[in-house]
Amino acid sequence: MPQSPAQSPLAPVKRPLNLRETVLEQLRTAIVTGELAEGELVSAPTLGQALGVSATPVREAMMDLVREGLVETVKNKGFRVTSMSDKDLDDLAQIRMLLEPPAIRMVAANIPEEAFTELTKLADACLRAAEREDMGEYLRDDREFHALLLAYTGNPQLVELATSLRRRTRLYGIAALARDGRLAASAHEHHELLRLLRAGEGEAAEELMCTHIGHARTLWATGSDDAAGAANVEA
Repeated sequence: MPQSPAQSPLAPVKRPLNLRETVLEQLRTAIVTGELAEGELVSAPTLGQALGVSATPVREAMMDLVREGLVETVKNKGFRVTSMSDKDLDDLAQIRMLLEPPAIRMVAANIPEEAFTELTKLADACLRAAEREDMGEYLRDDREFHALLLAYTGNPQLVELATSLRRRTRLYGIAALARDGRLAASAHEHHELLRLLRAGEGEAAEELMCTHIGHARTLWATGSDDAAGAANVEA
């Protein structure tokens, strides 16, 4: 089992991002939220000019995004944002349903009391980012929150896989939800999840995690509770 956050190398460390990390987070967020549209062809120099940096950190970040499946290289032209069909998004959500809710139920008995301090800080950070409509910070803190929770399964491969699936999910409705104040309401689910886990209510935590992942395919993906593929999300 993971050590306490004060000792564990898995505990999130809040530090300023370096230039490459900052560029990577901004580009990943732009793709996940649809600011950079599916099929759009971009070049490192053009993106670098828009971001106010040289082409080098952009090119390095884009190669990371190639490995994540968010963009693909186009010879002599640059990079193209990959497309995801409804079936692709349904499949991602279904895999997450099979992995994360049972894992959350498992960790209900494994999280030491002192770990809830760091987890609560991350939940608070998600809520503040949602209220500020800061999508980059929200997505980053959300990934760290769920990765830290899953780390208490003692299975780093599960953490890596779940985080990879989370990065690849497109959330085209999330910015509009933030403007409407509805993303903050969803962010409160992090605090409720911690309350259930702290109380050892693994079954209820598993059910809430199913709801939370369902948002990624419905509410966060489209801005609607009734996405076309929602029925296929059930595990």
